[in-house]
Amino acid sequence: MGEFIGRLNDIVWSPALVIFILALGLFFSIATRFIHFRYIKDMFKLTFTGGKSEAGISSFQALSMSIGSRIGIGNIAGVATAITLGGPGAVFWMWILAFFSASIAFMETTLAQIYKVKQDGEYRGGVPYYIGKGLKKEWFAVIFAAVTMVSMTILVPGIQVNTIALSLDDAFGIAPAITGILLVILLAVVIFGGVKRIAKTAETIVPVMAIGYIGVCVVILAVNFTSIPDVLSLIVSSAINPSATFGGIIGSAIAWGVQRGAFSNAAGFGSETFETGAAEVSHPVKQGLVQALSVYITTLVICSATAFMVLITGMYNVQLDDGTMVENNIGAVEAGSNNVQLSVETILPGFGGPFVAVAIFFFAFTSLITYSYKAETSLAYLNSNRKKKLQWPLTVLKCGLLVTVFYNSTNSAALAWSFGDLGFGVMAWLNMIALLFLTKPVLKAVKDYDVQKKQGKDPVFDSLKAGIKNADFWEPEQEESVQPAKKERKVI
Repeated sequence: MGEFIGRLNDIVWSPALVIFILALGLFFSIATRFIHFRYIKDMFKLTFTGGKSEAGISSFQALSMSIGSRIGIGNIAGVATAITLGGPGAVFWMWILAFFSASIAFMETTLAQIYKVKQDGEYRGGVPYYIGKGLKKEWFAVIFAAVTMVSMTILVPGIQVNTIALSLDDAFGIAPAITGILLVILLAVVIFGGVKRIAKTAETIVPVMAIGYIGVCVVILAVNFTSIPDVLSLIVSSAINPSATFGGIIGSAIAWGVQRGAFSNAAGFGSETFETGAAEVSHPVKQGLVQALSVYITTLVICSATAFMVLITGMYNVQLDDGTMVENNIGAVEAGSNNVQLSVETILPGFGGPFVAVAIFFFAFTSLITYSYKAETSLAYLNSNRKKKLQWPLTVLKCGLLVTVFYNSTNSAALAWSFGDLGFGVMAWLNMIALLFLTKPVLKAVKDYDVQKKQGKDPVFDSLKAGIKNADFWEPEQEESVQPAKKERKVI
C-alpha cells in the first residue's frame, strides 16, 4: 500500500505541480497589482473589526479556523522534514512561496465569498460553490466536493493524529492507543456541536497556542542572537548559490521548500475556502485580504520560527531522497518534530519534549476540527441541489473521521504523510485549474473595491454593479431579503 501511494504522489507532486503553484501565484500577483502588498494595513484592521454573525461566523473566527487548519504539523514536522530533504535552502523557497501563495489565498477566498449562499439558515461557501456557480460545471463541483470529503475524513487527518500520538508517547510515555481514544472523545464533543462550536473552539485555542509557540522560539533565538546572521546567510546561499555547502541540492531545496511550504499554508488546495466562505463581511475582497494575512502568519512567522530554532541549534541532518547523507549532525534521528524537541532541549533541558508535545497536540487538534467542517460543507453542497436532503451521510462522515483518528494513532507515520500529501495534492490540481478560469470575477471585485476605497468609502459589494453574474447572494434583492437578520449586526 505504501509503495502504491508513493507512486501516486510522484505523479501528483511532480515538478509540474511545483511550477504550477509558483506560476499561478506570480500570475495572480501581477493581475491584482499585488493587492496582498498594497493593503497590508487593511489586512490587520479587517481581521479584528468584525462583529458576530447569526447566519455565519465573524472574520476573526474564519481566520482562526483557517489558521487553526494551516498551523499544524506542517509548521513543525513539515519544516524539519523540508530542511532534512532539501537543506537549509528549502526555507528560502518557503518564503518565496509565501509571497506568491498569499495572492492565491486571496483569489480563492474572494471567490468563496462572491459565490457563497445562505443555505438552511447558514452561510456556506467554498470551492464546490464557486465551481458550480462561477464555472457552471456541476460535474466538476461534485468531483471536488467528493474528493474533499474523502481527503478531510480519511486521507489527511492521519498526519496530525500520528504525530500527536508519537510526540505524547516520547514526551510522557502515553501509549498511542490511549491518545487515540482521548482524541476521539474530545473531537466528538466538538464536531457534533456544529459549526458554531468548531468556530468558538478555534477562536479560543489558536491565539494562545501561536503566541506560546512563538514565545519559546523568541527565547531560543535571543540566547543565540549572534548566530542569526550566519543562519540567514546559510539559508540564502543554500538556495541560490551552487558553490555553497548545500548548493548541490538546490533542486531538492526548491521542490521540498515548495511542497512543505504549500502544506504549511494550504494556499491553492482549496481546503481553506470553506470556513472563509461562511464569514460575514460587506465585500468579498475584505475576507480575501484577511486570508492573505493568514499565509504570512503561518509561513513567514510560524514556519520561520521553527526553521530558525532547528538551524541555529544545529539540530538537523541533510540527506537526499535516496538516503545519501549530505550532512549528519544528530545521527539516526527521524526527521520531524524530533528536530524541534532537540532544539528546545539545547536551551531549556527537560522542557523540549513536553513543550513540543503539547504544542503539537493543540496545533493538530485544531486542524482536525476544521477538517470536519470542510467535509460537512462539501456534503452541504451536494445536498443543495436535492429536494430531499440526505442527513445520514453527515453522521457517516463524522464517525468516519473518528475511526480514522483512532486508526492512525497506532499506525505508520510514513504512510500517514503519504496519504496526506495525496489528498492535498489532488485537491490542489482541481482547485487551481478552476481558479485559472475564474480570474475575471475576482479582478472585477478588486476593481470595485479599489474604486470605493479611492472614494473614501467603506466598500460594500453589489455583484450586479460589479458586473459579476450568478453571485445572487450579493444582488440587491437578495440583500434586502436577508437584511432583517443583519440589521442589528456589525459587518466589516
